Amino acid sequence: MKKTIVTALAVLTLFSCKNETEKTAENSKTEIAKFSSEVEESAVIYEVNIRQYSPEGTFNAFTKDIPQLKELGVKIIWVMPIFPISQTKRKATGGDDSKFASEMPKEEQHKYLGSYYAVSDFKKVNPEFGTIEDFRNLVKTAHDNGMYVILDWVPNHTGWDHVWIKEHPEYYTKNEKGEIIDPINPETGKSWGWSDVADLNYDNHGLRKEMTSDMLHWVKNENIDGFRCDVASNVPLDFWQQAIPQLRKEKNIFMLAEAWEPELLKDGLFDMAYGWEAHHTMNRIAQGKNSVKDWDAYIQKANKDYEANDILMNFIDNHDENSWNGTVKSRLGKAEEAMTALSYMMPGMPLIYSGNEYGLEHSLKFFEKDSIPKTKGKQWDLRAKLGKLKSENSALNGGKNKATYKRIPTSNDAQILIFEREKNGEKVIYLANLSNQVMSANLPISGEFTDYITGKKVVFDVKLSTQLQPWQYYILN
Repeated sequence: MKKTIVTALAVLTLFSCKNETEKTAENSKTEIAKFSSEVEESAVIYEVNIRQYSPEGTFNAFTKDIPQLKELGVKIIWVMPIFPISQTKRKATGGDDSKFASEMPKEEQHKYLGSYYAVSDFKKVNPEFGTIEDFRNLVKTAHDNGMYVILDWVPNHTGWDHVWIKEHPEYYTKNEKGEIIDPINPETGKSWGWSDVADLNYDNHGLRKEMTSDMLHWVKNENIDGFRCDVASNVPLDFWQQAIPQLRKEKNIFMLAEAWEPELLKDGLFDMAYGWEAHHTMNRIAQGKNSVKDWDAYIQKANKDYEANDILMNFIDNHDENSWNGTVKSRLGKAEEAMTALSYMMPGMPLIYSGNEYGLEHSLKFFEKDSIPKTKGKQWDLRAKLGKLKSENSALNGGKNKATYKRIPTSNDAQILIFEREKNGEKVIYLANLSNQVMSANLPISGEFTDYITGKKVVFDVKLSTQLQPWQYYILN
């Protein structure tokens, strides 16, 4: 009898523990409001480079800072690829003529960490960053703070260690000799120089099925909220047309294409694409190669090429620009603040690349460990103010139901840019001298305004000429 009671108690205890485990697993899926088009209207997107974000280069080191991103108006966190990186052909230096880590002295090989985009397994996490439990905590912390997490996905290629290389060589593009090749630039027919990765062939339906399944894994099992898709336009459009609806059956996710092609946004396929032309135009204006007239031409072209509910990501920096094309300061110089403000004021969604908020002034290493500064100052304060305005004022809505953009002409439209955004009776005006010279012009606005950035009152008179210093700007509301 005693033995029977002990056995019964053991069974009850086991059942209770099992029940608690199931509850814990269920509770780890933190509830956050379903992603909706309303989020897109006022969102700031933050790109985090986990490796370089902190001296530790871990999920946990970033996770502890997530709550303060609310100060910057961040609503979407884009996490650069978190997957294990292939050892085979792992790059050690930058550029098309890169050396591989295996070619470096043995005592140095450990410091060459390779490209995040040379994935060896789409379902695991890079131990360099931590564990899957650490990543789950990152997602939970973001959700607890009202932010959505999207994963950087690499659908165009894999690293040379990926299991598909051995088990499914038919998934890859091959040359005349039957050898798997690295990706080809469709415009030139020649290699991009991405020698550390193998090109995937979407003519194979098995590949399409497995790629979609791997993406679904992260949505279903890890509660992520979408994807930023690397070189999305190099993947056949009909793959996205097949895969994205399957993903959205599971959850209403946010999809960002690293591409500019309007067809990727058709019929609500991707939510957002890259505003590459705006980015290049801002760089060229800052460098004296373009004028405000080129900005106006860009806006007209964008209005023609894209539909009213298309969303473009506005950026002065990202991981590629910083590592390969120079820092914000080297590209924009004294125009940096005016262009940063412009990226928030124009239609679309502004991006912060990790380090921008701390005034990052060096190009981060791509294949080795590096780190960003972590002292708050002018750049943090600027983005906090701009993020607050973006979040709270519907005149800066930039999603599928964006605020209007009205160009206000002046007597000097080659150098001075004025436009008004308006929605729901709220208005904001951006006024800037986008040149390195003192400029005067008759401005078609009169009255007393508050300069949002400084909080000071400013007065304009349509009858008087207004003088603006080089790169001087106002945000008037």
